Formats: sequence, structure tokens, C-alpha cells
Amino acid sequence: MRQIIIDTETTGLSARGGDRVVEIGAVEIFNHLPTGRTYQVYINPERDMPPEAERVHGISAAFLADKPVFAAICDELLAFIDGAPLVAHNAGFDVGFLNAELQRAGRELLSTERVIDTVDIARRKFPGAQASLDALCRRFQVDTTHRTKHGALLDAELLAKVYLELVGGREPGLMLNAAAGSTQAQTAQGGQPIVVARPIRPHAPSAEEESAHDAFLKRLKDPIWVRDAAAATNA
Repeated sequence: MRQIIIDTETTGLSARGGDRVVEIGAVEIFNHLPTGRTYQVYINPERDMPPEAERVHGISAAFLADKPVFAAICDELLAFIDGAPLVAHNAGFDVGFLNAELQRAGRELLSTERVIDTVDIARRKFPGAQASLDALCRRFQVDTTHRTKHGALLDAELLAKVYLELVGGREPGLMLNAAAGSTQAQTAQGGQPIVVARPIRPHAPSAEEESAHDAFLKRLKDPIWVRDAAAATNA
């Protein structure tokens, strides 16, 4: 089960009103475990940066002046997503902005049916409680001391930790790399363990091992398998 945790930074709050995406950050998880693969890009919005937006994320128009436009990074973004369900906090905002950019680029829009909104999950799980990313980080004791301003990749990494807690959390000691190929398990939503099987490894003995084994067998007196073989032959 591959999913992409995604976040955006923008020039403002209204995709329809002309605001644009200036940063995209994404984190890949597989079977509710981070794989270590991430995607991050700054984007030239082809417009000014309002001071109120810059105060939120600290990204200036001067910094973005030499960055690629959205159409130039569209293919690499879609390749990273690669059809996986998307997880976002207040997903309507992020997906709305991404779809506005995709529409400008003449590309197929992201389906809202494949989007998971962590705000909705948090409100169902904790009715009446604050559902902001900061509040959920505090609830699940996710460290945010290094977060002085919003950043798409940083927020996606924090959201990945929050999302895993929202869907059931992970047992200590089982936080293994899903891409490493070793046996992994964690508690999935509903309490059932998920196990990623260890890849098959060859176990053929070497010539030296076969010789040592034959020598060991010769030291045994009246082994049972010899008697069974003889009994089967006589029968």
C-alpha cells in the first residue's frame, strides 16, 4: 500500500483568485512506513509574493526568480506521485492548488477520490479538539522545535508522523525501513498486523559444507533413516 504525503506553500489562500504554488514537498510511505523517498521543489509563481504569505513560509519573490515554473516540473512531480493515493492536511487546499496548476499546464487533474484528508480523520477521532497540524503534533509528541516557519517538505514529514499515529500508530522496535527488504510489521488501522515478507535467499550448501556433513553422518551409529530405508526396501 503505497501512499504519498503531500504539502504545498503558496502565494495566498485562493487558487481561483490567482494565487500560485511556490513549493511542493512530498514523502513516500509504504504499508504505513516511510521509505526514505521524498520530493521537494521550489517553483517560480510568475507573480509577486504578498508580504503576509512571505511571513508564513519565508519564501521571497527574489528567491523564486530563478526557480522553474510549474509546467517545467510537472512531469517529475507526477512521476513521483505515480498514481498513489495522496494524504494531505486540509486536502482541499493543497489539491485545489495543484489541480489549478495542472489545469494551467494542460494536464489531467488529480482525482479527489484518491485523497485522504488528515483533518477529517482527526475530527472524527478527536471530536471537538483542535485539528491543526501543530495541535496534532503536540498531541502525538511529534518534535517541531526545528520548525520556525512553514515549509512544504518539512510539513509533509511532520504530517507523515501524525498520519501514522492517526491510523493506529507504530509499535516501538518495529519502525523498520520498508525498503530494506527485512521482515517488518506494525499495527494497521483496525489493529491487525501488517507483515512485509523477507525476500527469498539462496541456501545451497558449498562443497566444503557438503563434505563436512558427509563426514559427520559417517560418525553416527545405526542412524534411524538408514534403518527406515532398509525396512522400506525389504518391504
